[in-house]
Amino acid sequence: MAQGFPGSRNPDCNAIEMRLARRKIVSLFLCGLTICSFRGYTVCNPSLPSAKPAPKTTSIKVPSGISESLWRLRTPPDNPLSPEKVELGRALFFDKRLSSDGTVSCGLCHDPAFAFTDANRLATGVRDRKGTRNTPTILNAMFSERFFWDGRAASLEEQVLHPISSPFEMGMESKQHLIDRVSSITEYRRQFKRVFKTEGITLETIAKAIAAYERTILSGNSAFDLFIAGNQSAISETQRRGWELFKGKARCIECHTYSQSTPFFTDFKFHNTGIAATDSLFAVLIENLPRSSLAKRPTIMAHSDGFSELGRYAITYQLNDIGAFKTPTLRDVELTSPFMHNGSLGTLLDVVNFYNRGGNANPYLDERMRPLGLADGEVNDLVEFMRSLTSKDVLKQCQTAKPQKRAARS
Repeated sequence: MAQGFPGSRNPDCNAIEMRLARRKIVSLFLCGLTICSFRGYTVCNPSLPSAKPAPKTTSIKVPSGISESLWRLRTPPDNPLSPEKVELGRALFFDKRLSSDGTVSCGLCHDPAFAFTDANRLATGVRDRKGTRNTPTILNAMFSERFFWDGRAASLEEQVLHPISSPFEMGMESKQHLIDRVSSITEYRRQFKRVFKTEGITLETIAKAIAAYERTILSGNSAFDLFIAGNQSAISETQRRGWELFKGKARCIECHTYSQSTPFFTDFKFHNTGIAATDSLFAVLIENLPRSSLAKRPTIMAHSDGFSELGRYAITYQLNDIGAFKTPTLRDVELTSPFMHNGSLGTLLDVVNFYNRGGNANPYLDERMRPLGLADGEVNDLVEFMRSLTSKDVLKQCQTAKPQKRAARS
């Protein structure tokens, strides 16, 4: 199962859906970003007053199920965390002034109220311009080696700048325009001087601040994590059967890999599962790609009709990457529908059935894609198992956070 699983619409999921609906209708409190807290320092919601200054520290409370040593290993030495840097990055992440028309922010698409997705089939940027790809969650994104569905960015810092400049997303006209916009804000001048000293406000320091904040957006502490830690009653009998199917007959674990050293339910690789373009369209796109003006503009190509379906191939030009997209995490998957790179499947049941029949045939289909022969009861067991991967902290945040809103155009 190499491309993602939307939240199920089956009756067993109604309770969660009703809770999320109530949260969207009535929000009594604005939730802080409580998934991860610095010891002695809490990363808070952008609309709440800032917490009192806390002692400087580079430690965070890593949730159960994830090794703190792994978190430290994946934090680059040239961008160490501090409470001040994370707070600056958080402010930038939710600031709509970083978009060309002042209507959208990083947090509009990666909304804490929707497990850091936007609950839409396709992302919508400035001037209501729709892209061609679904917004993936950024929970645990710091552990990836490549970013975006096609892997075109190699670090969180690099990833940050792509959507800000993309005309399909935040639409800033130029790098200098972004620097000028941030520099024009008195509070940012003060914060950048405190955090980055003499470096000041540059593309690199803007990216470093936002990436530092994103490294605190973690997910663990699920029922499955308790089960793996030895609490056999943490998941139901149905979910235990699903776990056995996941490892065995259904072969999900071949792409959605799990071990205690890499507990993210993804291999972070790229696969063609047949969800993308038809055979004839692949041929036309491959022939036209070298002549296209988009060939050297992968961020724009990623949201261009047709070429978007080439997936990883548009980055590498390797035949085995045609129609291949990144394996997403399955943590919190019931909260992040719809899924697949194009948001084309709406429920967990839809996706398990898609893989059960072996995907859609095409010449570049991943060799692991073949019919699974799962009975209806086994399909249900798999769906229930994936519900056990929901973080208690993330679920609580989804139930209480106030959804981000698009601002009126200035």
